[in-house]
Amino acid sequence: MSELSLLWNAESVAVIGATEREGALGRKPVAYLQRYGYPGRILPINPKGGTILGYQAYPSVLDAPGPIDLAFIVVSADRVPAAVDDCVAAGIKVAIIASSGFAETGDEGAALQAETVARARAGGLRLVGPNCIGAVGFGNKVMATFSPLFSAEAVVSLEPGGLGIVSQSGALGFGAASLGIERGMRPGWVITTGNDADVSALEVLAELAQEPSCTGLLGYLENVPDVDALRSLASSGKPVALLKSGRSEEGGRAAASHTGALATDDRVLDAALRQFGIVRAGDIDELLDAGDAFTSPRRPKGPRVAVVTTSGGSGILAADDVVAQGLELTPLKDETRAALAEIIPSFGSADNPVDITAAVLSDPSLFDRSLDVIAADDTVDMIIGCFCVMTDGDVDKAVRALAKVAEKSGKPVLVSRTGADFLAPNARATLREAGLPDYPSPARAVRAAAALWQVSRPRATDSLAGLGIATPAAELTEPELKALLADAGLAVPVGRVVASASEAKAVTDEVGGTAVFKAVVPGLVHKTDVGAVKVGVASADAADAFDELSAFGGAVLVEELVGEGVELIIGVRTSDLGPVLTLGLGGIFTEALDDATSRLLPLAPGDAEAMVGELRGKALLDGARGRAAADVPSLVRTLETVAALVSDWEGGFELDLNPVRVLESGTKVLDAAHVIAKEA
Repeated sequence: MSELSLLWNAESVAVIGATEREGALGRKPVAYLQRYGYPGRILPINPKGGTILGYQAYPSVLDAPGPIDLAFIVVSADRVPAAVDDCVAAGIKVAIIASSGFAETGDEGAALQAETVARARAGGLRLVGPNCIGAVGFGNKVMATFSPLFSAEAVVSLEPGGLGIVSQSGALGFGAASLGIERGMRPGWVITTGNDADVSALEVLAELAQEPSCTGLLGYLENVPDVDALRSLASSGKPVALLKSGRSEEGGRAAASHTGALATDDRVLDAALRQFGIVRAGDIDELLDAGDAFTSPRRPKGPRVAVVTTSGGSGILAADDVVAQGLELTPLKDETRAALAEIIPSFGSADNPVDITAAVLSDPSLFDRSLDVIAADDTVDMIIGCFCVMTDGDVDKAVRALAKVAEKSGKPVLVSRTGADFLAPNARATLREAGLPDYPSPARAVRAAAALWQVSRPRATDSLAGLGIATPAAELTEPELKALLADAGLAVPVGRVVASASEAKAVTDEVGGTAVFKAVVPGLVHKTDVGAVKVGVASADAADAFDELSAFGGAVLVEELVGEGVELIIGVRTSDLGPVLTLGLGGIFTEALDDATSRLLPLAPGDAEAMVGELRGKALLDGARGRAAADVPSLVRTLETVAALVSDWEGGFELDLNPVRVLESGTKVLDAAHVIAKEA
């Protein structure tokens, strides 16, 4: 554990800017520490000294008795640097700057923030904030915050749980925590980091992951995270869900290639989190839903789900959501269905989703017996129980059955309980006590199940080897790039650059009498858009095609006409998180079809195959509408070779292979572009 653990383990807290004035932010941390029974030393700091809420106040942390573990700074922005200097001189290791007026306000505030951080780092002081609402460690009752959550008339329970909540936004972080507490969740830590000027939210999450009692981590981020910090967090073994704002941004840079259009920064983050086994939540409810699922110690061994319901409608909705979330609605074994048919009324269903029907209300044993049979089926990795408008007595019976099967089988069991709270006021508490995550709709239960599989699925830790090819010194023309691709082992069309109409005709004859002609002009990436490509040029028309394309002012490339296949795009571009490989449905409609998937490089074994499987257009590769199946193994090898080719290339480039045609046998790169990003 590092000094950051003092945010929740501090045995002494100094509040710099403390005051007894009603409503002042400097009063709240002292009042909260007092109200909630903090067992450590509380040290109010105020230039006037005296007493604050019954505690001796000191003019400076230098006057207060040490050692001091944690400082909470809530003074005006212009006084913060001096307060930081005092903390350094007093030997304090961690300080929270709650004050605003820094980088969030503009250039002047950013300069003040940079100066403050520099002073702290020079003195070995870690800073959380500025512009944050503080930190709470529920277990040790460290209330270093001014959040209104703890000034509510009703005292918030500080009974600690295993969930850590870390948020750059203070109000959002404590707001989410309040919603979780209202649900019955028990967070153990709520930490806000504001501007992330020194200590980042990811650093705090990684530190919390080392806490033995931590069962799961939830984070809200506004900045693009550091990829190494993400990897470190993922390797902790603790389940993590992150909510990252800014999905609507268009990527932060104008890209010259199709790859840049498909692999926006937000999609790259999606790819990174998926690779690392971190859940990307879409909103606060989804973040908390994942946190609910993380509280259970049971983890799925696979993505196969069995749905059991007392409502046919709920079962159908759940089945739809299982497919939509990328899970599998497992086909139960024959013997399982046969056993269920002996239990379930004839008007129910022994297929997955299993509909026990409302007959369970008169015969509660139907639920117990059905669940036992389903849980014993080794094709089932998770069970989602769906029931509606059940009252307290019926809920109790269902909970007993679900809890028993979860304990006996060791498989995760999630509950969708659709009905108003007044029907069963104690249901949520009963389910939580049984360790069963509880959701108000099938969709939310299934999303939580998908989150649970995301953090549980095995991930390769090794990487595929690179080819050791150096970064190109300048942008390559298509012929130059294709020569490099061929040297790396990728298949490209037969052909060459020609210098005359007669040579163009000769090459056309060499490649079978019909060819593809292209203008080769440095900087011209989208050749089709301007008529710089001619497909199916016969030998008799070669001279005219050569003359027309020569008018673009460059060379002319003549290549074989490759047979029919499935057109894809393969591209690599650099991003804030590192180089990213993208695979998408290709050709001239790449952006319009918007069917793409990405991975951060380097690839791990199995990544390329998984990317192919994630395409919505995968059916085209499998041979849709009677067409022959494409050579998917060769496509996988092509992806792995491209990743290996660029493994040692320095950042600031885009590689665009579009289209890549997957044939019945083999895969060929038909067009290729290499772009070096221009410095601003």
